[in-house]
Amino acid sequence: MRVKTPAGAPAGYMMGTDSAGISPAATAHSQPLPSTLRRRGPFPKPDTMLYSALKLIHLLAVILWVGGMLFAHCFLRPAAAQLEPPQRLRLMDAVLGPFLNAVGVASVLILATGALMIGQEAAQAARSGGAFFMPRAWTVMAAGGLVMTAIYGYIRAALYPRLRAAVAASEWPRGGQAMAGIRRWVGVNLALGLLIVAAVFLL
Repeated sequence: MRVKTPAGAPAGYMMGTDSAGISPAATAHSQPLPSTLRRRGPFPKPDTMLYSALKLIHLLAVILWVGGMLFAHCFLRPAAAQLEPPQRLRLMDAVLGPFLNAVGVASVLILATGALMIGQEAAQAARSGGAFFMPRAWTVMAAGGLVMTAIYGYIRAALYPRLRAAVAASEWPRGGQAMAGIRRWVGVNLALGLLIVAAVFLL
């Protein structure tokens, strides 16, 4: 059936279009969506967001622990060595207490987030029908982290209480012996921490 064109309509006029031949429906579809309805880029999957959060916490805890040991061993200790034994040991006692408490929290976060990230990777491999094998760098990181945590536990539970007791009793020779042990084991842990960081990037 032929549609009658209204009198005075421009050439090419079609019913349901404007003067340019564009339908109102097409014009409506071409308009941008309101800002509240637009999608602002691809959103990560919940698993990816959780993994990223775990990795961030893991890295921040490692920075606190290894960076704190580097500062104490390479900068604070040489400066404190210029003080007399009473002042030096009191200073180290005051610094080590809060630092060891912070490292205790950091070590728990490192172990917990590391285990959760490994668990997520293993679960993803199982869902895809494959087998999960830990990368060599992860194995080094996990084993080294456990050794470092054990050394920290020895410092916190055995050596530091000796230093505190010696400082409280003003027994400076005994405090010096305890501090020497702490310095030695902090050096070992610092070396392990730097080796683990290197292994993550090189292996």
